Amino acid sequence: FSIGIAEQNATTIATGLALSGKIPFFASYGAFCALRNADQLRISVAYNEANVKSGGGHAGISVGPDGATHQVLEEVAYLRTLPNMTMIVPADFEEARKATIAMGEMHGPAYIRFGRSPVPMFTTPEMPFELGKAYVLREGNDVALIACGALVWEAFLAAEELAKKGIQARVINSPSIKPFDFATVTQAARECGAVVTAEEHQVHGGLGSAVAECTAKNAPVPIEFVGVKDSFGGSGEPEELMVKFGLTWKEIYASALVAMERRDKGSSGVRAIKDVPQYV
Repeated sequence: FSIGIAEQNATTIATGLALSGKIPFFASYGAFCALRNADQLRISVAYNEANVKSGGGHAGISVGPDGATHQVLEEVAYLRTLPNMTMIVPADFEEARKATIAMGEMHGPAYIRFGRSPVPMFTTPEMPFELGKAYVLREGNDVALIACGALVWEAFLAAEELAKKGIQARVINSPSIKPFDFATVTQAARECGAVVTAEEHQVHGGLGSAVAECTAKNAPVPIEFVGVKDSFGGSGEPEELMVKFGLTWKEIYASALVAMERRDKGSSGVRAIKDVPQYV
């Protein structure tokens, strides 16, 4: 069905199809199929536990020239609070393929977040994927870098740079924001003692908040957050915007050094969530 530019209507139509036994997949820009239809997702889909699968494309800063109106940076925070909702942020094409299949096989509301710009494909068909699981892609016990989406590759790059200083970073890909893998994150916090989260989303409410909730309850450790710092996006080339908004390996690298310093010297002073260290 082509519903046109009418995401609220599309959501309720998808709900009707789901309640009649179909498995509808609804796709649009993430800014419009997660927030413009927020009420329909909450009441029609989540409240009814309708088996609706939503795909939000063009998410994050890297959508580029479309600008702030189309750069959704808040939907993970909203969707993870909805009862019954599954929230997935895959890191590359192969993981997105597996996640889409997993969405179709599960019963209940689910949302998957897609970017627009190309990212390196580093997962393989043989690698496992399961809803509710995070995956250690690089071993290390000095600091844990926990990322989702396009920032997983940036975390890899940061780990390589840290290795040049003799620092072994554990890189964790956390595509399943909800349900969340408390066990893997708790183990990383306990074994590394310092954590950095990275996401192409506001620093409030997304992956970083999920990790902070987990560690606050199970293994309190210093955490640094890499993400968009309470601002709207802007128009530009994707690569330029990722640099402008501090969403590169350099910010992850610098944040890792600060997190480890706070662990080793004791976490003193007060740091706001928006205080992101700069790479020098």
